[in-house]
Amino acid sequence: MTIPANKSKQGRRKWAWIWFAYTGFLFIKPILDPSLYLWFGTIVAFTLFLVVFTAFVRSSDEYHPARFWMIAATFALGLLCFPWNQGASTFFVYAAAFLPFSVVSVRRVFTLFALEGLLILGEGSVFHAQPGFLHISWVNTFVAILLTGIIGGGNIFVAQQQRADRQLREAQEENLALAAVAERERIARDLHDVLGHTLSVIVLKAELARRLIGLDKSSDHLRAATEISDVERIARTALAEVREAIGGYRSRGLFAEIEAARLTLDAAGVTLMLDGPPSSAAHLSATEETALALALREAVTNIVRHAHATTCRLCFTTEGGRRRLIVEDNGKDAIAREGNGLRGMRERLESLGGELSLEHDDGTRLLIELPRRSKADAAPTTL
Repeated sequence: MTIPANKSKQGRRKWAWIWFAYTGFLFIKPILDPSLYLWFGTIVAFTLFLVVFTAFVRSSDEYHPARFWMIAATFALGLLCFPWNQGASTFFVYAAAFLPFSVVSVRRVFTLFALEGLLILGEGSVFHAQPGFLHISWVNTFVAILLTGIIGGGNIFVAQQQRADRQLREAQEENLALAAVAERERIARDLHDVLGHTLSVIVLKAELARRLIGLDKSSDHLRAATEISDVERIARTALAEVREAIGGYRSRGLFAEIEAARLTLDAAGVTLMLDGPPSSAAHLSATEETALALALREAVTNIVRHAHATTCRLCFTTEGGRRRLIVEDNGKDAIAREGNGLRGMRERLESLGGELSLEHDDGTRLLIELPRRSKADAAPTTL
């Protein structure tokens, strides 16, 4: 039972609900041999599995420990219901179908399959001799084991194929990111070598012309001096903007930016404190990492220029499905208004669905948030 890949998490969840129809096997025995107790137990089991299945489908982290407990709960529910409703073997199949997508090691998956088979066989042997309501025939026992092995074994291949596809996509994204970095470096060199040099010459020429014109005090020459001063000012502003753009093109990545921030802050007499290594940043895309690196660079620049701080705390966390980068200082001078740097940072983050907030309380606290994109978002769900 395989669900095709869907780029959106919502679409993947809709596909997963199609396979919930297999719980219909639970109702075969109550329909063929109806009784109040059988219907009551079947509805209770169905409701419990509905809760587990919903939680499993909505879980965002493919390898979160909670998913293993959901699989164990599904299998345990099958063991509880199988003696009085052989349609509950569908719970064994669901558990086997979930396992390959939650456990990476194929050997461990086969071990768990073998353990499941032994438990089903053991329960069948115990209740085979029981007459009446709690009875499991050998046919139902072996059919349950057979279906568990077939569905689970088939999903091992599908799960491995999905992981290989994801690794291929990640490698392609990394290659594209490296190509983009190389292209940015080329553009930065061109800007520096061509436009930066030209603007520098304009600044020097305008400054020299202003000085020469200033020797003559006539009104026309004074007006020309004013105009040439405006040319010099505009050229200097353009040169500064080009240098800022070059700095943006030459983003070095978040980890390298953290080390650069440490050196910059040390030189300014500010102590950088890291609240744990930003290990979650290893799963950022190239675009997200560039946005955070540039945001960190701008934040550190503001601290050095304006804050007059002695400490800076840097924290990278993942909470509530969102990645958070917190840059906090104990400076006395807060930024009065949002300049071009913070405005550009906000626009860059909002383009990725992120947010930026600035708080002033015994210093400045910059909170940068990005939505978490799980690898499972791009993966198909298979049952």
